Amino acid sequence: MFEHLVEQIGNAVGAWLYVIAGALCFCEAAILVGMVLPGETALLVAGVFAQQGTLSLPIMIVVAVVAAIAGDSVGYQFGKRFGPGMRRSRLGLWIGERRWAAVDGFLVRHGGKAVLFGRLTALFRALVPSMAGMSGMRYRTFFVWNAAGGLIWAPACVLLGYAFSSSLDVVGRTLTWAPLIVLAMAVAVYLILHIRRRRREHDEAEAFAQAHAETPS
Repeated sequence: MFEHLVEQIGNAVGAWLYVIAGALCFCEAAILVGMVLPGETALLVAGVFAQQGTLSLPIMIVVAVVAAIAGDSVGYQFGKRFGPGMRRSRLGLWIGERRWAAVDGFLVRHGGKAVLFGRLTALFRALVPSMAGMSGMRYRTFFVWNAAGGLIWAPACVLLGYAFSSSLDVVGRTLTWAPLIVLAMAVAVYLILHIRRRRREHDEAEAFAQAHAETPS
């Protein structure tokens, strides 16, 4: 059922799945889509389609890495140019001062490494690039840590979705053959117990007959 559904969606959407997954990954930090839909969700789903053969796994990993790095770079530039105004905007108020303050403290504690740690932390992934731009962090410093995070995070998400789909296939095959295996084991156990019981009855019968023959009439 699961494989059939994935196949139907893949046939209907086709190569546009690369574009959709890449766009959601790109927009996560570029326009703060990650506050609503984490980019990792799109990459996990893309990994499932790759395992089912709808997408090429190597191509999807390349698309994911490029989209992740590019999206965070756009988020950095956006924060550098529009940061203060964005923080006071309706979107900034919706995000909430508590989240802004948490990311502020995160950047102060970790500096450039915060870009890498933020990529690996769902709470900060969408906000850290913009906040790095607001804070005046040099772009070269940002880019190095951003690229490192993208190279780790994006392939990991795709491969995790791939592994998840593979495990479902294993479970499906196991469930297909498991009843037959259990039935065979049950029959084998029954036959062993039956043979042992018949052998015991045979031995008891022989012992009774021998004892009866030795008894004087």
